[in-house]
Amino acid sequence: MRRIKPSPSSAAADRLAQLRRGGRDIVSLLIGEPDFDTPAPIRRAAIDAIESGQTRYTQTAGMLALRQAIAAKLERENGLHYEPRDVIVTVGAKHAIFNALSVTVEPGDEVVIPAPYWVSYPDMVLACDGTPVVVACPETEGFLLTPATLEAAITPATRWLILNSPSNPTGAAYSAAQLRRLADVLLRHPQVMVLTDDIYEHIRFTTADNPHIAAVEPAMRERTLVVNGVSKTYAMTGWRIGYAAGPAELIAAMDMLQSQSTSCACSISQAAALAALRSEASFLPEWVATYRARRDKALTLLNAIPGLRCGAPEGAFYLFVDCAGLIGKRTEQGQRIDTDLDVALYFLESAGVAVIGGTSYGLSPYFRISIATGIEVIEEACRRMAGAVAKLSA
Repeated sequence: MRRIKPSPSSAAADRLAQLRRGGRDIVSLLIGEPDFDTPAPIRRAAIDAIESGQTRYTQTAGMLALRQAIAAKLERENGLHYEPRDVIVTVGAKHAIFNALSVTVEPGDEVVIPAPYWVSYPDMVLACDGTPVVVACPETEGFLLTPATLEAAITPATRWLILNSPSNPTGAAYSAAQLRRLADVLLRHPQVMVLTDDIYEHIRFTTADNPHIAAVEPAMRERTLVVNGVSKTYAMTGWRIGYAAGPAELIAAMDMLQSQSTSCACSISQAAALAALRSEASFLPEWVATYRARRDKALTLLNAIPGLRCGAPEGAFYLFVDCAGLIGKRTEQGQRIDTDLDVALYFLESAGVAVIGGTSYGLSPYFRISIATGIEVIEEACRRMAGAVAKLSA
């Protein structure tokens, strides 16, 4: 436990709650979860499950009908064929990632993590006795891992590569051609497995395509663990249902670990997830259009603030804002802003706007905002940040 630290997102949310309890008026752009309600048919499925007595243990790996639906989804949408036995249902996608690392990573093993990264990846690796190898993917490369950078990062000790597309925090997404080039590198290094975190796959602004490395290069299938869940697509973050599909031996090991830790995921949540995966998700185009409108409004407002700059993400519901233009400036109290963490703290204390510094995601100087909130909240936050920036001096 001394190796790891609390999740920066959770720590920021706790600080936000503390300030609000103290009476502070804080506009939050922290939370990475849809602000929509879980669709009514999914909620009704959960109620029906309760009323019909589906309140007991399921198989540790999840109820068969749900694993069949997951396998059907992966075949239909991603071009990946798995049998239900190759699928495990977990307590959220985070749980799937942690379990996969737990059963594969030993001291000395390395996990390649492109940065910017989701804040939990490095600490999960550390918690499992592994060594996170953070690889910078600058904005000039679209915040994406290049074949040359990947090749340079791989050593004989490399056990995993983690790919998150579209990404938290940047919204960057890999094309099929880009995945093809990464696969060409990985084929030369058979000891490296790939964990794909696909949780934002349906929140895309430029294309509806969801290319997957194991579909682009079928030879990678036996070295790939597909991780996903219902949290982001279906506004079901609190239901805590994720899943993983991959090589039978790996899934069996994850099942064994889960049998001695959490046992099965909540049976009611599994019933809701089954309804979600069987639905046509007719609500999704409207939700994505709403996210896109929020993105576009936020981009207009942020890029009008001197010292801030942000490009348009391809997916997810975050903006990763370049704040290099604020580094070196001074507050009204004469304090110098030296890092993006200083920028985030300044916005919180001076403007009552909560954001997360890019340092937490492995790349500076940036900060992340979530646009999974009402457009009026985004407008108010940007108005406050503009006022705070105007008070800075050179």
